[in-house]
Amino acid sequence: MTEAHARAEICRVGRSLFERGYVHATAGNISVRLADGYLITPTDACLGALQPERLAKLDLQGQQLSGDRASKTIVLHRRIYEASATTAAPAGCVIHTHSTHLVACSLQAGAATPQAELLPALTPYFVMKVGRVPHIPYHRPGAPEAAQAVVEAIERYAAAGRPIRAVMLARLGPNVWHDSPAAAMATLEELEETAQLWQLCRHQPPTPLSEAQIDELRQTFGASW
Repeated sequence: MTEAHARAEICRVGRSLFERGYVHATAGNISVRLADGYLITPTDACLGALQPERLAKLDLQGQQLSGDRASKTIVLHRRIYEASATTAAPAGCVIHTHSTHLVACSLQAGAATPQAELLPALTPYFVMKVGRVPHIPYHRPGAPEAAQAVVEAIERYAAAGRPIRAVMLARLGPNVWHDSPAAAMATLEELEETAQLWQLCRHQPPTPLSEAQIDELRQTFGASW
């Protein structure tokens, strides 16, 4: 993906997420890994009104080269790019939102722990397209402890042969990643849809897919659950 294409895609995806209510006000951010650095949405930018030329560009060491001031979450994004690079689910784009149903699930789940997961295996497409979603304990926005916890989760799941494409920051929102902005957005959409289903069924929680059903998805579609 060229830098020009990446800039256009970040703006397109940001506008789509904003118009459909996945982000609000100036919440959320999007980054893309380039051969010579990173692009990321500016701090306090509305994802519905991004301009390609104003996106922040940083070098491989995280030093800003051009554009408006980079979002502080570039620290977390860079850690995700680095930690996922040697897994079966490397990041080319990272998206962070405060998606309503996912945050609601986090608030209702109680205290997150290093071993907690946000959602069970509810649907086959959640298993295939998203996979397991570690529920990262709460830290203030931008806290280095949160970034370290995410890195540890990526490494732990990769070592178990279950590479992940998403984490849920308790009380804040998800970080999802994939090859491109379009693919990362599709992962986020499936994740938020699953959270909405879980919320709709919360008075009578549905039975998750069985291990045999999940194994069939592994064998047939290569699911990494």
